[in-house]
Amino acid sequence: MQGPFHRREGQGADVAGPALGLIETTSVARGLVVADAMVKKAPVELVLSRPVSSGKHVTLVSGEVADVDEAMACAIETAGATLVDRLTLPQAAEALLAALRRHAPSPAVDDAVGIFETFSVASALHAADAACKAAAVELAELRLADGLGGKAYFVISGPQGDVEAALFAAEHVTPTGMLLARELIARPHEELLKHLK
Repeated sequence: MQGPFHRREGQGADVAGPALGLIETTSVARGLVVADAMVKKAPVELVLSRPVSSGKHVTLVSGEVADVDEAMACAIETAGATLVDRLTLPQAAEALLAALRRHAPSPAVDDAVGIFETFSVASALHAADAACKAAAVELAELRLADGLGGKAYFVISGPQGDVEAALFAAEHVTPTGMLLARELIARPHEELLKHLK
């Protein structure tokens, strides 16, 4: 299954960047109100606004840094007590934007593989961005919320030292209580690699 979102057989998100803003709410109804408020407040592109598994609502916007900042400030205020998590990335890593678009490369046979799993979409995106910026790794897979009970994970690949550095960077930016698992496979078997392509 390709793409970060399980629905519609691996639905991708057409993300231009350079900045990303994401907000998760516990209420689908309030999530739609938040999405509307964001696009009314600033000239951002509404990339995604829909319910995800576990009954949360996720809204993702893209645009210029100042516009995304303004939309996110409005979103946080509008979400109020329904806010689960949020993320603003002023300059999202190109590998992250490509993975959101469903253009993730397959790991090479001699690559190490790192898996990073979080309790929220926002924390996974933040960690993936940090990992891609910290070391020479590829973002081989990104899965967000659907089919995961609202959790998220990503898979990175590359030389073992780079994967270890990227996982460390991802862990460093993940808020307390949001990290579920962090794993490294130094030499993944070719059968596993087939499932990561």
